[in-house]
Amino acid sequence: MGMAIATVVILPFGLIFIISGLTVNFFQALLFVLVRPISKWIYRRINKEVTELLWLQFVWLFHWWANIKVKLYIDPETYELLGKENAVVISNHRSDIDWLVKLILAQRAGCSGNALALAKKLLFYIPILGWAMWFAGFIVIEGNWAKDERNLQSGFEELNDFQQPFWLVVFLEGTCFTRENLLEAQEYAASAGLPVPKNVLIPRTKGFVSTVSHLRSLVPAIYDLTVAIPKSEEQPTMLRIFQRRSSVVHVHIQRHLMQDLPESGSGISQWCKDVFVKKDALLEQHLAIGKFTDKECHDIARPRKSVLVSVVWACLVLLGIVEFFVWCPLSWGEASLCAVFLVVTMIFMLVVILTSQSEHSSTFKAAFKRNNNGLQEGLLPR
Repeated sequence: MGMAIATVVILPFGLIFIISGLTVNFFQALLFVLVRPISKWIYRRINKEVTELLWLQFVWLFHWWANIKVKLYIDPETYELLGKENAVVISNHRSDIDWLVKLILAQRAGCSGNALALAKKLLFYIPILGWAMWFAGFIVIEGNWAKDERNLQSGFEELNDFQQPFWLVVFLEGTCFTRENLLEAQEYAASAGLPVPKNVLIPRTKGFVSTVSHLRSLVPAIYDLTVAIPKSEEQPTMLRIFQRRSSVVHVHIQRHLMQDLPESGSGISQWCKDVFVKKDALLEQHLAIGKFTDKECHDIARPRKSVLVSVVWACLVLLGIVEFFVWCPLSWGEASLCAVFLVVTMIFMLVVILTSQSEHSSTFKAAFKRNNNGLQEGLLPR
């Protein structure tokens, strides 16, 4: 039954997303060619709003369709600062929808159009999502430190004149948390004389060290996010979201001042590993009592703006399709091609969703060994 519901939803959502996404990409390309050479500030200002028209469809899917609730554990001072300052965001990588959780938080803070990340180069070749990421200013990593060092420096220099509050998300574990990945991380930690984790993987700190070193004077704070799912709730995935299976996500935010971090690369690396040791203990406590206890709890309201944007996109796409068929009547052969396109769209969306499940993520050991000189290798910077 759940798969049948997902299939029924994926086809119209996929069609609307593809058409609206390509429309967004088209306007982003125009802005990049016509506006950016004149003024980066104006380009980013407009592109922020255009990009949000794409991201809000996922916010609607998450909040309104699947009715997934987000409970935010945060102190009052940090709560007031969300969206008003530049921040580097680090987090445990709990599932394949972690990026959606960060998007929900960024949207709540009013900077979803300026939520950036370090992203693998392969992602930028994906139509719609990858292209939107590139136009938004996501920083490319290739898995080769010689290239990545240059890419990071270039990307960080672009942020110097961003002139709007932005978030830069860095996933330090490199791969999703699964039972298999945890066992391999525990084996590695035991052999390397490191604290053996129970609820997190071991962070790769080279990219984080570079990020802190370059952005220390530009970014005042690091947001340390700890994402947890109560034992009584089902682990949300993209497939379960389409199946309209509700859940609850708890997010704990600890704000660290950038100026309080060590100056040396080895010191920054050790600070990061210490944070993950504390994160492991925090998750262990959450596992025992089902909540975080050291921060105030806030329910993140479902934004009506996401409903409005999704409805407008659906109406525009439907109107465009009707007008197309009115002005360009199709023969049986052309109609068959359209039907094939719809089926291919549905199959493509299903494949992407199924392969994105966390159980399909690369293992911890494989991720650690991949590309011997890559950005995500090693616990200490070379």
